[in-house]
Amino acid sequence: MTDQVNEVEAAPSEARERHAELAELIEEANWRYYVLDSPTVADAEYDTWMREITALEERYPDLRTPDSPTQKVGAPVSSEFAPVAHLQRMESLDNAFSQDELAAWQARAERLIEADPGPYLCELKIDGLAVALVYEKGRLVRGATRGDGRSGDDVTPNIRTLRDVPQRLTGDDVPDLVEVRGEVFLPVEGFKKLNEQLMDEGKPPFANPRNSAAGSLRQKDPRITAQRPLRLIVHGVGKWEGAEPPRTQSEMYDRLRSFGLPVSDRYRVVRSPEEIHDFIEHYREHRHDPEYEIDGVVVKIDRIPLQRQLGSTSRAPRWAIAFKYPPEEVTTKLLDIQVGVGRTGRITPFGVMSPVVVSGSTVERATLHNASEVERKGVLIGDTVVLRKAGDVIPEIVGPVADLRDGSERAFVMPTHCPECGTELAYEREGDADLRCPNTRACPAQLRERIYFAAGRSAFDIEGLGYVAATALTQPLPPQEPPVRTEADLFDLTMEQLLPIRSVVRDPDSGLPKIDPKTGEPKVVSFFGTTSGAPSKNAELMLEELERKKKEQPLWRVLVALSIRHIGPPTARALADAFRSIDAIAAASEEELAAVEGIGPRVAATIKEWFEVEWHREIIDRWGAAGVRMADEAPADQGPRTLEGMTLVVTGTLAEFSRDEAGEAITARGGKVSSSVSKKTGFVVVGENPGSKYDKAVKLGVPILDEQGFRTLLAEGPDAARAVALQPQE
Repeated sequence: MTDQVNEVEAAPSEARERHAELAELIEEANWRYYVLDSPTVADAEYDTWMREITALEERYPDLRTPDSPTQKVGAPVSSEFAPVAHLQRMESLDNAFSQDELAAWQARAERLIEADPGPYLCELKIDGLAVALVYEKGRLVRGATRGDGRSGDDVTPNIRTLRDVPQRLTGDDVPDLVEVRGEVFLPVEGFKKLNEQLMDEGKPPFANPRNSAAGSLRQKDPRITAQRPLRLIVHGVGKWEGAEPPRTQSEMYDRLRSFGLPVSDRYRVVRSPEEIHDFIEHYREHRHDPEYEIDGVVVKIDRIPLQRQLGSTSRAPRWAIAFKYPPEEVTTKLLDIQVGVGRTGRITPFGVMSPVVVSGSTVERATLHNASEVERKGVLIGDTVVLRKAGDVIPEIVGPVADLRDGSERAFVMPTHCPECGTELAYEREGDADLRCPNTRACPAQLRERIYFAAGRSAFDIEGLGYVAATALTQPLPPQEPPVRTEADLFDLTMEQLLPIRSVVRDPDSGLPKIDPKTGEPKVVSFFGTTSGAPSKNAELMLEELERKKKEQPLWRVLVALSIRHIGPPTARALADAFRSIDAIAAASEEELAAVEGIGPRVAATIKEWFEVEWHREIIDRWGAAGVRMADEAPADQGPRTLEGMTLVVTGTLAEFSRDEAGEAITARGGKVSSSVSKKTGFVVVGENPGSKYDKAVKLGVPILDEQGFRTLLAEGPDAARAVALQPQE
């Protein structure tokens, strides 16, 4: 007897093509509906597509694959940032800070190719986030961050939300495969509006547009990314297959633009060093003309065969260089010097100035650190002062323009009493540079700052508990009673307590009330409730986060959240590693505490004093009762201790690591993190704007690692890192 087999009819090519076309239409419609919240097709048309594709799969079952739209619900709304390899390595650029360094780069290129390397292409260096987009047969299949240059995070769902990013390339000469590189950025105006929105929601603002672009692109929910006004400009390609490649960089830009990709129009092809100089100087004067922030000019050799001939070093192309502008300086009027109160009671003077635009943002306040710094800089109230944004981020008063004084200026006098609670100020110890408010428990300013800090990224990392929320919890409008009188109350909050609270909005830099421009009065908000009396989304999020993070965060983050003087993340990690529980730390003697690496007698005494205060012990008791994690389990397998006994310094801004994340990666491998460079330093890891620590590392001959080298160190150990170090140890 012969078995009978029911053969399934295979789909003909016409059916396969129609199925693929319908699948793409439906996926795009789903994306726009569920993620972008901006549908472009009517429901009836969408339903027709679904019926047709379903009918095709009923007739030809081999078309019904797991990735078919009929097998999915809606569209994906989260991105897990899986690592993905770039088709070709993404490189960094070497920097030039003077015309001499730029001339030296040109001379090296000429020597290597034994000919004139010109013409050159000059373009603006956008201060954004580097990404790579892969198109196959003209269709966008992947978007990734630069990462370590060899691999980055897969952010395809988020990249697709950018309005500048075409889902399909246009034209007759589109290559079969092309990997384009570019910068994702947030326009300056979009950055300002986003920060205003975040602060109104009680969330911390971004430090600068580059950070805001990175944070926006790395949202786990693409719908959040879609709400941010991110833009893209492409400036190069990696892999290129299937079509005649361009012969020059400028021709490449024309081709990319013809494909529908966003290319800057602020570039110029030039032939001489004088023309390069003119381009650089033009944009030094017109630095704020573009809609995005720039920090320099990129100079490239235009002819692509010469680019290939010159090749690359271990980290950067020899055919391109970035000319970096110095931090920008402006002058403005110093209207007043006021003081703010920090979380440890420290009194910090800050300058209040006539608003001035510096490095693309309006600045009205800048720190002056302490009374001695005011005196050292010689600034008087009423002076015209020079203002700089160090690293284009932090406002700093450099000094006065003494020649412009007219005699009306007056000296700053440090207050004798706390501006917020009236307590007489004092130095904590003889020889201290900083005056402090000793009313630690009851000073509303100190409590507000401590609660804001405890919810910050280096401590509990509570989303929804930003500066506005911290102010509302600690300083509601009278006669309302604050629901948080000390940190002990933080994890016992209820929605019933939160809903009626109204409070004055304060500036996170100064702590001063913000003024409503319409009324001229302090701005008042009902942060935790809506106008209808329902809980706000921020209130619900904050309570959910408090409940979740108290169980998740390790002991060292709890220690940081307690605001014990001198206990930052590195010291907190050392204490947590040594004692494993809060009770063991509280019970330890000064000698036992001082024996921990990085503690010493003075910090040990401070820790001991903190635990001896009754209301401090109440915080520990009530947090423990509320379920806050007060002890760490002994580590099972710590992994390879490749940095055991080695001290590293991290300086500047890294693209893919926060300072805490870099420190955690080092300590997890047995290394230690220091804030100062010495001959005993194993490596100095440098990011953007590294400052004087880089110079000291060069002077001492300490090996220097860029971010790619740092990843090599973490993955392969010190020997491999030394091979790629920028400054070999002497």
